[in-house]
Amino acid sequence: MLKLTVTDIRDAAPGVRQICLADKGALLPGFDAGAHIRIDVPDVGPREYSLINLDPKRATQDGVTSYDLGVRLEDDSTGGSVFMHALTPGAEVMCAPPRNDFPLAESPNPLLIAGGIGITPIATMAAYLAGQELPFDLHYSGREQGSLAFLDALKKFTGQKFAANHLTTHYDNTDTALDLGALLRTISPARDIYVCGPGGMIEATKAAAAQAGFDAGRVHFELFARATPKTGDVAFEVEIASTGDVHTIPADQSIIEALEAAGLDLMYDCQRGDCGICQTDVVSGIPDHRDVVLSDDEKSAGEVMQICVSRAKSERLVLDI
Repeated sequence: MLKLTVTDIRDAAPGVRQICLADKGALLPGFDAGAHIRIDVPDVGPREYSLINLDPKRATQDGVTSYDLGVRLEDDSTGGSVFMHALTPGAEVMCAPPRNDFPLAESPNPLLIAGGIGITPIATMAAYLAGQELPFDLHYSGREQGSLAFLDALKKFTGQKFAANHLTTHYDNTDTALDLGALLRTISPARDIYVCGPGGMIEATKAAAAQAGFDAGRVHFELFARATPKTGDVAFEVEIASTGDVHTIPADQSIIEALEAAGLDLMYDCQRGDCGICQTDVVSGIPDHRDVVLSDDEKSAGEVMQICVSRAKSERLVLDI
């Protein structure tokens, strides 16, 4: 774990803060575009935040002197964003070194799509590509004008239409709202797509890409919001196939949270349903899939599930844990 100090905080957009963390000038582990760090939030637990780099001339792979985060204060925060927005210069936080579940592959002219605070890993990808003098298209969507964080910095290394690095902004309350179907029909299916934002945007991108003839492997995504309980969620049981032990999963806890509280050691990372690390075989029962990893066919088969976000439609699941 790294013990870091808040060195600077500034407003990036309404409800969004850019937070800079450092270790008294010491060199910190480097990172590639798309990486995140996991911060230990007291009394809440670990929370993941993407690392943002807005300088194409800044190399981050071999080590950096600071980490920058873009954190939105969520209306339905479970404690993470409230803690981060309460930080002041001089405060200390504990975090794990960078990890990357959303890497940028070497592919020509990628299409980058960001929704809201999902811009943080996408902007870092754009800065990297611009620094390598590689072409890309970036579509950045928000609710209304003035809501897009880091827009001025992005404009410094992106051009207008038909430039090598093209930025297009979209606002939900205007006629510029992002139409994913129309966009992807104009894009070659040979290009790779990187999308980060709300779950609805990711699912819509995957669906539009499939209709436009893209291979599923060309759509790369990261879900930026953690799963939250839904109205109507109820408790259910999970039986561990190897031991026969039965655990109750409360309506307001995930399977991972409940099983960890019971002392089980589980493998997971994002807790958002987009990295696939916690995927678990389902021996019996009917999962309620809430991830963005599995295909529709895989969800219908019900043979595996992401236990960080998905729940149960049946009273009990028997899982191969």
